[in-house]
Amino acid sequence: MIELALTEERRKVLAALLNDEERLRVEYPKVDDYLSTALGLPGTGDNRIDNAFDLRFVHYVTGGRTESENPYWDIVSPFVHECDGRRLVNAGHSNGSGRLAYAQMLLQGIFAYAIPSPETIEWIAAFCAGRPMIELGAGRGYWAAQITRAGVSVQAYDSSPPDKEDNSSFSPATGQIETWHHVGNIEEFDRDVASRPGYVLLLCWPPGWGAPMASEALAAFERAGGERLIFVGQHKGGMTGDDAFFEALSNGWTLESEDSRHVSWWNIPDVAEGWVRR
Repeated sequence: MIELALTEERRKVLAALLNDEERLRVEYPKVDDYLSTALGLPGTGDNRIDNAFDLRFVHYVTGGRTESENPYWDIVSPFVHECDGRRLVNAGHSNGSGRLAYAQMLLQGIFAYAIPSPETIEWIAAFCAGRPMIELGAGRGYWAAQITRAGVSVQAYDSSPPDKEDNSSFSPATGQIETWHHVGNIEEFDRDVASRPGYVLLLCWPPGWGAPMASEALAAFERAGGERLIFVGQHKGGMTGDDAFFEALSNGWTLESEDSRHVSWWNIPDVAEGWVRR
């Protein structure tokens, strides 16, 4: 069901916001950006679908935690379709749309690059099996927040925590939550990972293009005696991880589990995998 059931009070709040262009621009610049730009881009060709997506975007991005604990998922979930055995956000079109692509870019900056569906969070909790988790590359801590809600204790870190430092991937903007979970810095990760051998390491969309973060984090985790890893991203040659990381996985780890229900954007399919050390 793509239609969104809103209370009369919420409809009035949104109507007042949308009817005041200056207030929208000042209080929710990302929403203003979307409505100013995306609506001029090609949609799916089905106004009902496009309008439903627009309403969800506006409602959940402006609503914060008041309207949803997982707004990213609540925005995209009705537009997930099965394609060749994969679950993709494409609104039923194999090539998505220009409007959807623009929303994707904004949502990844507002929340996270990868989509934390409830099924993937449940799979992660099962793979952890009561173990706590340590995450590097947490960004806004959005995945950490969802995993914590599933009952897993998570310590999250990033090289540039968005609420403390400039982070080009997660820039600040009025009206959005800077971090959804406490995010420590890289120095704290380097200090803490050495004493976390019983933890599960999460690397969710670690930087690619030769950046060594993934391989360095894995090496530190191995030195500490870590034995379980969750990787969310693209395989070798994609946009995440470095060659040394994938070589280390191949040489010293075994793929134990893969989330068959993981949801990806149609244009950058990724995987959610659970690895154990040999």
